[in-house]
Parts: sequence; C-alpha cells; structure tokens
Amino acid sequence: METGKKEIYCNCCGKKLLVEKTGEREDYLFVSKEWGYFSGKDGEIHQFRICEACYDRWTAQFAVPVCVKEQTELL
Repeated sequence: METGKKEIYCNCCGKKLLVEKTGEREDYLFVSKEWGYFSGKDGEIHQFRICEACYDRWTAQFAVPVCVKEQTELL
C-alpha cells in the first residue's frame, strides 16, 4: 500500500475515503492480490479499495454469503 498519500478513493464509486493529516477517517476494504502461475495475470499485483456501501452492494450479489463472525475485543 502506498504511504504518504493524502487522498484515497473507492475504486468502485470514486468516493473520497480518507484524508490523512486532517483526522478525517472512513473504513474501507483493501485488497491486494499477487497473481501466480496458471492465471492470465501471472506476475501482476492488483490492489483496490472499496467503501463500505460498495462492499455491501457487491457482497449482496454473492451466491454464497460472506461468513460474518462477531469480534469480542476491539483495539
């Protein structure tokens, strides 16, 4: 993940997600996939961020639902 970046956007909807140094924060899903052998993307690394609203729309379409577990301790 890049460091020192001031603005982060949702790759799905384009919404600004986080402005560092101002204290503005919003949670999002960050995915980093290193493609390997037997893929058409061998040797590539794909990264993207998705805001919570886009995540909810995306996962609602899954044939097998996301496994959700309750976290008992928050840091």
